[in-house]
Amino acid sequence: MDKKGRVSIPASFRRVLEAGDPAWEPGQNPEFVIVYGDHRRNFLECYTMVAIEEVEDQIDDMPRGSPERRILENIFTGLSVTATVDETGRIVLTQLLRDKIGVPLDSEAFFIASGDTFQVWNPETYNEVERARVDEYLDALPADVDPLTLLPEKRKREE
Repeated sequence: MDKKGRVSIPASFRRVLEAGDPAWEPGQNPEFVIVYGDHRRNFLECYTMVAIEEVEDQIDDMPRGSPERRILENIFTGLSVTATVDETGRIVLTQLLRDKIGVPLDSEAFFIASGDTFQVWNPETYNEVERARVDEYLDALPADVDPLTLLPEKRKREE
């Protein structure tokens, strides 16, 4: 991240953002949504436009006025911002977003992808919190368990 709060998005992530923005055309800059969320989140979750629409559709299917719907509307509408990747493949993390994840200007940010979303972390926080959580989970498994066994079985193809 530079002194103006701009951070470069990895090229492979930019391709996913382009593919997930129905309004994007070559030569344009893709839009996406950054969900900074509630006080428990110490990372930013970045959704393609298609992915955030899927979440919004699921929220719309919930009963109006239900506490769960209100909470999700608050998180995904009120605690989020729409962003655009600039011509050089960067985004600006505002002061609010930098404060949220504890990444000061002129420092590093850590990106981790998950399909049509990705997260932005302070590298130290990621190592302390997320990596520790994964290590704890894996340590609870028997030593001879291959993590690939955690994947669900593939559905048999219909013949």
